Amino acid sequence: MDNLKITIGVWNRKRRGADGKLRKTRKHTISYRCPETGGKVRRSFNTRADAEAARDALLAQYTGGKYFNPNANPTVAKAVDHWMNFKATEIKPQTFKTYGSLVKIIVGPLLQGSPQERAHHALTGEKPHRDTKLLQMLGGYHVSALTTAQLRNWHSRIRFEVGHYTANEVMKMLQSILALAEEDFGVPVCKKPRNLAKRKNKPKKDILNPGEVAELIAFARTDKERGIFYAFPFLTGLRISEQLGMLWDDVDFERNIITVKRVLERNGTTTDQTKTEAGMREIPIAPTLRTMLLEWRLICPRLDGELYRVFAGPGQRRAWPQRSKRAGGPILYSNFLHRYWKPAFERMGLRYVTHHSARHSFVSTLQAQGVEVGLVAKLAGHANPAVTLGHYTQAMRGGEAAMAALDAAYAN
Repeated sequence: MDNLKITIGVWNRKRRGADGKLRKTRKHTISYRCPETGGKVRRSFNTRADAEAARDALLAQYTGGKYFNPNANPTVAKAVDHWMNFKATEIKPQTFKTYGSLVKIIVGPLLQGSPQERAHHALTGEKPHRDTKLLQMLGGYHVSALTTAQLRNWHSRIRFEVGHYTANEVMKMLQSILALAEEDFGVPVCKKPRNLAKRKNKPKKDILNPGEVAELIAFARTDKERGIFYAFPFLTGLRISEQLGMLWDDVDFERNIITVKRVLERNGTTTDQTKTEAGMREIPIAPTLRTMLLEWRLICPRLDGELYRVFAGPGQRRAWPQRSKRAGGPILYSNFLHRYWKPAFERMGLRYVTHHSARHSFVSTLQAQGVEVGLVAKLAGHANPAVTLGHYTQAMRGGEAAMAALDAAYAN
């Protein structure tokens, strides 16, 4: 019934009442030919909005629910704004800021130049050179007008100008934006292109094997003041923001659980929200980690004399237990990497890996120990187990058993 035509009109009627006064009546109407009987139909409504709502309902009924109001068909730029407003309440501020820079690649224009020049243009709107080109992206197109071929060409342009990784990230983001537009505006959207070009040689993450991690943890247990800092992510799989944001209130030694519910931003402020909703989770404390945390709690720098942050700054060095007033404060990312993380690998003579690599070691070791994929995903804070693992492995029932398996893998 795609050929169903419904017109909206106005019906003005004049009628003289019993008192002799002339009264005017204004009605809004919809007129169409009934698909079932073939007869003409006209229905009246008090307002135009009611008439439009009735028209939309009829069109949806007779066209399989695929009708949408062209007046509610947003541009990609408006759909992006709608999506960002929706995401603002779901994600932490730093992630929202990152999303803001990525959606600019979707909306455009995109400056043709180096990453530094693009960043400068995004912040100031200034072009580095008069003849620098600005590439038009998708912002001005209506959502219903997008085609699969257009998305494929746009992805190829981003891949060439910016890189494979960014092209794939913004494509996934665009699919989420279009899905929300389809749901909230009833606008039809095109399918995601298939067989998009992929990076030929994706570099593999350099991770430590269980033997090397065991060596690192053994060394960390002898390093009473700093060992917990670099052993912790291998035993919990926490992100660096989650680790540095931890408070002692998040560590429950009675239940033997660490609750992950906040992060430390790069500027040193604490956000009571994780990267994603799935990031809010509980991590069982392995026996080795429990011993290290209990030992660290005895000497951990206090904030105004009270235990506060697990990974607290030492302040100005003085004889224990005296510390400066700055003791117990947050440790910024750069300070953590240059004062705790990198020096540990140099002292051990162990090949260097990133903090995020420890997270990969955590997941890989649990997988190798036969821990069920859904549990690994939950411990890692992944919303989708497919992100954690490509296939299922032998199941284990609880988080405690998983941590025991991890501890056994790192035992000397």
